[in-house]
Amino acid sequence: MNATYCKAISFDFPQNFLPPVFILVFIIGLIANGWGLNSLRRNWKKLGNVNVFVLNLGIADILYLLTLPFLIVHYLKGSKWIFGETFCKVTRFCFNLNLYCSIGFLTCISVYRYLAIVHPMKVMGRFTVTHSVIISAVVWILVSLQSLPDMFFPKNAGNNTLQCFDTTDGEYVEEYLQYSLSWTITGFCIPSLITVACYGHMIILLCCKDNIDKVLKQRSLKLLIILILLFSICYIPYHALKNLNLWSRVLSKQKMCYKWFNGVYIAQRICRGLVCLNSALNPLVYLHVNEDISAQFRQLCQRTRQAANQLSANTQILFLSTFRNT
Repeated sequence: MNATYCKAISFDFPQNFLPPVFILVFIIGLIANGWGLNSLRRNWKKLGNVNVFVLNLGIADILYLLTLPFLIVHYLKGSKWIFGETFCKVTRFCFNLNLYCSIGFLTCISVYRYLAIVHPMKVMGRFTVTHSVIISAVVWILVSLQSLPDMFFPKNAGNNTLQCFDTTDGEYVEEYLQYSLSWTITGFCIPSLITVACYGHMIILLCCKDNIDKVLKQRSLKLLIILILLFSICYIPYHALKNLNLWSRVLSKQKMCYKWFNGVYIAQRICRGLVCLNSALNPLVYLHVNEDISAQFRQLCQRTRQAANQLSANTQILFLSTFRNT
C-alpha cells in the first residue's frame, strides 16, 4: 500500500474489449428480440397472462439495444463522447431501465409460473391479463423512479464534455457508492431472492410428485437453467464488481492504494460487457413460456440443419466431380 500515491489505472482495455461485445449483442439481440416480438404479435389473440411480461421484457431489450451504436462509436473513438451530456445520461438511463426491468419481469414470470404450478386452483380465473398489464406498468414506474437519481450525477469530468461515465466522476463517488448499494439491494437482491424462492419450491414439488406432467417438469427445469445462466453470467458479477470498483475509487480518493485496483477495474469492465448479454439471452425465455414460439424455433433449427446438410452434400459432389475431371 502507498499512502501518498496511487498508480494510474489503464483505461485502454475497455476500448478494445467492449466494442466487439456491443456489436455482437446488438446484432444477435435485435434479430432474436425482433423475431420473438413478431411471433408474439402474430399470436396476439392467444396472449396469456405470462406473455404480457415477456412482451415487456422484449420492449426493454429493444429500448437498450437501440442505444448500443452510440456506445460503440464512443469506445471506438477512444472513450470520447461526441453526442452531448444530455444524450449520455439518456443512454445510461436506458441501460439501467433495461437491466432492472429485465430482472423485474423475470421475477414476475417466475412468480406467475410458481402460482400456476404450485397453487393452480387459487390462481385459475383470478389472475387476468389486466392484472399482468397493471403489474407491468408498476414495474416500469418503479424502475424509472429508481433509475432517475442516476441522471442527476455528473457524467463527465469537470468541463470535459467528451466524457460519459456509466457511474459518475470522482468528486461524487462516495455518494454514488451509497446509491449503488441501495440500488443493488432493492433492484437486484430482493427480486433475486424472490425468484430463487419460487423456483426452489417449485422444483422440489415437481421432483417429489409423480403425477405432474413430464413436459411441464422439463419446461420448468429448462427455464430455471436459463435463469441461472442469466444471473450467473450477467447479473451477479456485474453488481458485485461494480460496487467493488466504486469502493476502490473511494479508497483511491483517500490515498489508500492497493495492487488489486487495476484488476478490479478490468474485471468490472468485462462484467459491464457481459451484463449487456442479457438483451441477447432474454429471448431464450420466449421459448419456454410460449409453446407456439418454441415450436417455430424448433422448425427453424430443423430447416437450418437440413439446409446445412444439403449444402455440405452439394459441396462434396462438386468437389468429387472436379477431382475426377482433373
